[in-house]
Amino acid sequence: MTRRWLITGCSTGLGRALAEAVAASGQQVLATARNPETLADLRDRYPSTLATCVLDVRDPDDCHNAVHAALARYGGVDVLVNNAGTGHFGAVEEVTDAELEAQLAVNLVAPWRLTRMVLPLMRAQGFGDIVMVSSTAGRVAMPGLGAYAVGKFALEGLVETLALELAGTGVHVTAVEPGMFATDWGNSLSESAEHVPAYSGVIEPVRAGVRALKSLPISSPPEAFAAAVVRMVAAEDRPVRMPIGEDSWRMLLDGAQRDYTALLNARPLPAQAVSV
Repeated sequence: MTRRWLITGCSTGLGRALAEAVAASGQQVLATARNPETLADLRDRYPSTLATCVLDVRDPDDCHNAVHAALARYGGVDVLVNNAGTGHFGAVEEVTDAELEAQLAVNLVAPWRLTRMVLPLMRAQGFGDIVMVSSTAGRVAMPGLGAYAVGKFALEGLVETLALELAGTGVHVTAVEPGMFATDWGNSLSESAEHVPAYSGVIEPVRAGVRALKSLPISSPPEAFAAAVVRMVAAEDRPVRMPIGEDSWRMLLDGAQRDYTALLNARPLPAQAVSV
């Protein structure tokens, strides 16, 4: 079945790989990015199946225009992939209100907004797929990535709610949960300006790990993510959650079995005099 896709955040990484995989399969895709010229090579390579559109997901007008561009080009949207995302590094005590709001604007509010815009179209046609690109960090938190995890945890709650609300409509929703993939996401993270030395020992190893994602031997190629999503959407039964990546199930299992008592006893923070 040829489907009409709208994918956000296609300039690099997982989104770009998915846009190319969809176009190469003969399906139609509107690939979006804040700077669509980053997709010019894909547009030239797949002129009959891939179109591009400017989309800053933080901008409601851009979101509205992207949905209407898909309608104008393809006549509808069968698959919405909310892939655009951003990351921020900082301990909870270091993250400001503005930094947290910036994370949620991209990782939670924008997917909610775009989903709200396409749902009337999908319900009217009696079918469709909403794919939310979550993360293993949407179920297993890591020190230093609290602002990112909060958005992804909330996105998982949105998916569960939608799955219940959309039962019987023909519209499916899935949270895909990538593990470690060889992208430059770790080097694109913003960071809090304030650094509290007390947290350095526990968050520095995480910082080093995410910075090295692209070169870690256990990181999967973005093409594997793209192939998994294309297969999932084509399947008769789509899950509400789908971990993707060789390490994703292990990370989720380790998180479910995490012994917080042992972790806390192993690393008490030093007592400090503070004024409130």
